[in-house]
Amino acid sequence: MAPAFEAVVLVEGITDRIALEAAAQRLGRDLAAECVEIVPIGGAQAIRRVSARYEGERVVGLCDAPEEHWFRRVLGDAVYVCTVNLEDELIRALGAARVEQIVAAEGDLETLRNFQNQLAWRGRPVEGQLLRWMHNGNRHHRYPPLLLAALEPDEIPRPLAAVLDAV
Repeated sequence: MAPAFEAVVLVEGITDRIALEAAAQRLGRDLAAECVEIVPIGGAQAIRRVSARYEGERVVGLCDAPEEHWFRRVLGDAVYVCTVNLEDELIRALGAARVEQIVAAEGDLETLRNFQNQLAWRGRPVEGQLLRWMHNGNRHHRYPPLLLAALEPDEIPRPLAAVLDAV
């Protein structure tokens, strides 16, 4: 049996936990002091097994749209859904130009431009290019906190803010 918490947020993976921790920090929240645990479950199909560990606790979930049905089967209305996925929410919240400024500040603009120049990605919408580029290598772990740090608290994407409000 897991230790008692005020609330538990079940998320698909480590990137979601990293992003929620960054969003909480941006909102001035100390989740540890609030006894809120964010648990990456290792994929949406594990939701039933992992949620059983927290029976009797207040449990909410955050997931990507393609995985919503897995989460809703177990958590019902206590699920907050990213329209496409977490990175898409952040890119839309900032806009492509602001994301590219962050990429440039991190010294990765040349890598992004090389990716955008690949035949398969040339001419595609910048938002889609950014989303795919972020999913290469470890960028999907590295960039969400950087993108969240660039957002004002009222710009934090609704699914992230709502799941934090729920706990």
